[in-house]
Amino acid sequence: MRIVGLTGGIGSGKSAVAARFRAHGIDVADADEIAHQLSAPGAAGTAAVVAAFGPDAEAPDGALARAWLRERAFADPSFRATLEGLLHPLIGRAIRDAAARFESPYGIVSAPLLLERGNLMHLVDRVLVVDAPEDAQVRRAVARGGVDAEAVRRIMATQLDRGARLARAHDVLDNSGPLHALDTAVAALHRRYLDLAAAGGNTNRPTEAGS
Repeated sequence: MRIVGLTGGIGSGKSAVAARFRAHGIDVADADEIAHQLSAPGAAGTAAVVAAFGPDAEAPDGALARAWLRERAFADPSFRATLEGLLHPLIGRAIRDAAARFESPYGIVSAPLLLERGNLMHLVDRVLVVDAPEDAQVRRAVARGGVDAEAVRRIMATQLDRGARLARAHDVLDNSGPLHALDTAVAALHRRYLDLAAAGGNTNRPTEAGS
C-alpha cells in the first residue's frame, strides 16, 4: 500500500483536496477530522485535556473549549507543549490505525503538521503539498470563521514557511486559483498515484499540478 502525505499551511485548501481524493474512491485519514473527534464530548482527548487544565478547558456542551485553548497556547509555549503532548499521540495512533485499514489502491494521510512534527513521516511514501499565496491562506481561513486575520498569521508562524515546505515536497498542487480548479489538478495526481501504485514503485521526481 502506497501512502501519500498531504499537507499545507492553514487556509491552503487541504480539506478540499482531500475531499476530491475521496470522490475518486481513495481512503483518507485526516488529522484535523480526527482531532475534532477526539475533542468531542466524552472523547479521550477531551478527558485528558480537561484533567490537565481544569474546567475552563471544557465548553458548555462538553467538548473542548477550542478558542480558550488556542488563546492560552499562543500566549504560553509551555502550555502549548503540554496540550500537544496530550493530543498528538492520540491523533497519531488514530491515524496509524486508520491507515492500517486502507483498502484503496493508495491512501492519503492528511496532516497540517506532517513536516513540522515528523512523527507520521514513516507512514508516507511521498509528500504532496497544497500551496497557496499567504494572503490567500489568510483570506480563506478567516472566511471559514472562528479566527481573525491576526490569529491566522499567528498560526502560520508556528508552521513551516512556504519555501521550506515546498522544498520538501515530491508533488505540489497549486491552489492559488478558484477551488473548482482543484478538480482537474487532483484528477491528474490521482492518475499518477494509481500508476505508481500499480508499478509498485515510488519515484521521487517532483511534479506540480494545478498551475
